[in-house]
Amino acid sequence: MRKTSGLIFLALLAGLVAYYFYPEPKPEGTTIDKLIVLKSERKLLAFSNGKLKKTYTISLGRNPKGDKQYEGDSRTPEGSYTINDKNPNSGYHKNLGVSYPDSEDIRQAKMLGKPAGGAIKIHGLRNGTGFVGKFHRLMDWTQGCMAVTNEEVDELYSSVPLGTPILIEP
Repeated sequence: MRKTSGLIFLALLAGLVAYYFYPEPKPEGTTIDKLIVLKSERKLLAFSNGKLKKTYTISLGRNPKGDKQYEGDSRTPEGSYTINDKNPNSGYHKNLGVSYPDSEDIRQAKMLGKPAGGAIKIHGLRNGTGFVGKFHRLMDWTQGCMAVTNEEVDELYSSVPLGTPILIEP
């Protein structure tokens, strides 16, 4: 029984190591001109000239179901936005800013008597924790942003220009 348990443990460990180090394809030399986030699938799709170039697995806000309603609800917004900022010196490796909130987001938050919030980003891992890598995907942990690995945010940072549309779907 001990021998079987040891073999199962080693197989599991080998699987985790393979997952961590298995390389994923990169859309090198491509300009991404459209992003689509499928929240329910935890996917970010990157397109160039109408062709899917890469699918990223993401983590979302800790309360991922439903549209962001106000600052502090830990939800990721839903709707049509644009990439409106890039920060190479983020507290989360690098980030791309999303144009949330729009006028409708602000109106809805005011109806609740709360601020809409802002600072929604596509970002990497908190500085100093990049070693977590793909394992960050095991849970939703952001305040409402979309998180990818540091290597993935590097790819997006270099291939997604300001003004790129991003559609965030439920």
